[in-house]
Amino acid sequence: MIKRLKRFLWLAIAIIVVISISLGLIGILTAQQPSISHPLTSLTEAEISTAVSVIKREKSLSEMAAFPLIALEEPDKEEVLKFTPGKAFGRKAFLVIYERSQNKTYEGIVDLTSKTLNSWKEIPSVQPAIVASEYELATQVVKADSRWQTAMRKRGITDFDQVKISCWAPGILSQQEQATGNRLCRALSYYKGDRWNYYGSPIEGVLATVNLNTGKIASFVDRGNVPFSKENWDYDVKSLGKLLSAPKALKILQPNGASFRINNNEISWQGWKFRYLMHPRSGLVLYQVTHDDGKDIRPVLYRASLSEMVVPYGDPDPTWSFRNAFDVGEYNLGLLANTMDLGKEIPENGLLLDAVFANEQGEPYKIPGIIGIYERDRGMLWKHYEYNTQRNDVRRSRELVMSMTAAVDNYDYSINWIFHQDGTLEVQNELTGIVLAQGTAAQKQSEDDSYGRLIAKNIFGVNHQHFFNYRLDFDVDGQANSVMEMNVKALPMDEKNPLGNAMPTAVNYAVTETPLAKETAAVRDLDMKHSREWMIVSADKKNALGAAPGYMLMPEGNSIFFPVEGSNIRQKAEFATHHVWVTKYKPTELYAGGDYPNQTQPGQGLPKYIADDESLMGEDIVLWYTMGVTHIPRSEDWPVMPVHQVGFKLVPRGFFSRNPAINLPE
Repeated sequence: MIKRLKRFLWLAIAIIVVISISLGLIGILTAQQPSISHPLTSLTEAEISTAVSVIKREKSLSEMAAFPLIALEEPDKEEVLKFTPGKAFGRKAFLVIYERSQNKTYEGIVDLTSKTLNSWKEIPSVQPAIVASEYELATQVVKADSRWQTAMRKRGITDFDQVKISCWAPGILSQQEQATGNRLCRALSYYKGDRWNYYGSPIEGVLATVNLNTGKIASFVDRGNVPFSKENWDYDVKSLGKLLSAPKALKILQPNGASFRINNNEISWQGWKFRYLMHPRSGLVLYQVTHDDGKDIRPVLYRASLSEMVVPYGDPDPTWSFRNAFDVGEYNLGLLANTMDLGKEIPENGLLLDAVFANEQGEPYKIPGIIGIYERDRGMLWKHYEYNTQRNDVRRSRELVMSMTAAVDNYDYSINWIFHQDGTLEVQNELTGIVLAQGTAAQKQSEDDSYGRLIAKNIFGVNHQHFFNYRLDFDVDGQANSVMEMNVKALPMDEKNPLGNAMPTAVNYAVTETPLAKETAAVRDLDMKHSREWMIVSADKKNALGAAPGYMLMPEGNSIFFPVEGSNIRQKAEFATHHVWVTKYKPTELYAGGDYPNQTQPGQGLPKYIADDESLMGEDIVLWYTMGVTHIPRSEDWPVMPVHQVGFKLVPRGFFSRNPAINLPE
């Protein structure tokens, strides 16, 4: 009898544990092992293997063939919007194949259901993103070159294993390099010695350009010996000496579990619902972002992603002027994402999710903990204190944050999508990592150093910028949308405004809302003097007050693109020359800098997308927002930079009939 009772108790405990896990951690298991239950589900390992096997079966690839990118071929938008659970749907994979021996790039689309090759085409005169094996190839080629070896010996380096080679996309090409069409990379050299942080010891003035097709040096530059830092810039506990006292423990507790729910790749929280996907190029992508206003589930965005980045450096020296990294398109930012840890990049109350990618051989692999999702406190959400009754009404604000981090050589980036309880969606990019250092003989700052700042002895930080472009496919209350630009201006003092304080309505033209009717008219810039903002509004719906419901783009910190008119990088990164672009939706227009920014021709991407100057009135439209950071390095940025943030918000304007968080319980 006692044994039976014990068995019963153990069975009851097991049932309770299972129920507790189900209630507190709903969706975690399915999130880590997703079923293919929706058209926007990420490719599985089996699907990647199927796609590659079909390509190899149908095409005679050489041993040198590489797969720089394998991703979900996004299904037709209309089909996705009409999809209902349980309904059958097709699955396709998109592949980029590079034949290095032929210097040719191909795109293929594989039908995963029928296991057939739907499409195969050569894309002439383009270079896909750099792949992992090319970094090792460049290192071998450079270190075997007699000119490079001589340059090292002139600097007192005889053990070449003490030198680290960093391989960059070639950036700005010479006329001769453009004419040959060869696949190139630029190789930088760093003295590593017995240290792991070699970025503090650049071997300045030495630049090798490698022909990745032939495996030979295409050109070599040595501009003379410049002292490099001999200090140990490792920044682990052992090398830092006396440390600050650790702050007392700060715990974030959610004893009843998280408030968000995950069902495969769909997340719901506080009225929000959306899908996510980890893309090998763009990184974290959101789909079908909707908000439940209590009566209806209303669409806001169909797709939102980081489209492109460019990081131009401001030193005209030939060993620096090529450095204009397109971190998304030249290096596949998503593939550079790294595993995160709870209590570090993500707070302890967070959840880490995995993602499946493919390597250049077409083999699938899983990266654990590459996406983080968590809730955090944001201070007050709203408050009012009534003096007469001493009544104090206040609600605490909470946010849902979804994050990824990526290391692009010396720099680290964090991309954060932040959902607010008041219906706001925020994007916050965090920039950290190590300044790209320039070697110098200087020990003190000189007035002649016009291209940067001395940040440590023998280490110069070169002035540079970071520009991010986000592609935002709005569907505000449906696909029929228009875009309005809002400008505010003060009214002159006159008999109607004797004190100059009038703030009249838009009817009196202090606030103007101008429709941007065509694509070429919708290339716009920030204007602080007029508090300029942009609204995506429904073209066929009205709210209770008779106005069009909409979402407003509210910029935060930003910058202008400093390379001057006529510069090569300005022509190549034209998307960065304006803050806002708007285009009519086309499924193939995904990247602001063009499909293949590596060694690309000028004018790709957004300039081409708006060339047909289509109407934006009552259409399915896409807003592209560019935000920039101008970084003048400082000593406090060394050896690792404190995080710098840059972002924007998408804020409801007339979308809700009242404060959407007014009925949040205490």
